[in-house]
Amino acid sequence: MPSSSHLEFRNGFRSILPLTVAVVPIGLVFGAVAATKGLSALEAMLMSALVFAGGSQFVAMDLWSHSASIAALGLAALLVNVRHVLMGASISRHMEAFSFRQKTASMLFLADEIWAVAEFHARDHRLSPAWFFGAALPFYAAWVLSGLVGALLGGLVGDPAVIAMDFVFPAVFVILIAGFWRGPRTGLILIGSGSSALLVHQLVPGVWYILAGALGGVAVAALSSVAEGERA
Repeated sequence: MPSSSHLEFRNGFRSILPLTVAVVPIGLVFGAVAATKGLSALEAMLMSALVFAGGSQFVAMDLWSHSASIAALGLAALLVNVRHVLMGASISRHMEAFSFRQKTASMLFLADEIWAVAEFHARDHRLSPAWFFGAALPFYAAWVLSGLVGALLGGLVGDPAVIAMDFVFPAVFVILIAGFWRGPRTGLILIGSGSSALLVHQLVPGVWYILAGALGGVAVAALSSVAEGERA
């Protein structure tokens, strides 16, 4: 009979499975893009394994072809991934069962999709290390291996827009957002975040619009919480 940890691990795996399937095309595209920018298949795989952040990896590949400095690459990755600070703070509230080492390791495997399914799970269940790593490890493996395959295929993938693979990335996030919908307040937060990102995107070059979108959403959420408190 499987132990409770094995059952938790299996449940985590089942929870992330649809998103694991969805991330494979994105990984293939990243690998193909990396190959066209001059990275070997091994280098592309190592980047996916060590960075494990789709958005910043694509940004880095875009800057790679423009002779960007290491500092510019690092800053771009930081701006794209600054949302992980908020995600980490959010999910850590549910990690009472995690040791310090387990919590530290879990943050290294934190991605948007993993954070989302973990938050959904924590609403009704205790979040355990076995469940979390059951969700995180297969997703991580799928990202790394699909990047390797994409790099090996190289130019065979071609332009992702031709076969609509470029839409997979935003489609996954639309699904995640829909899962967090909680009525008009959620809509206001999305409007605040989107408006901030679009405004900064039009006025400021670079990837600052990502940080602006995050801050805009947080600001609207904070203001709505204050307004609700005053009404109460």
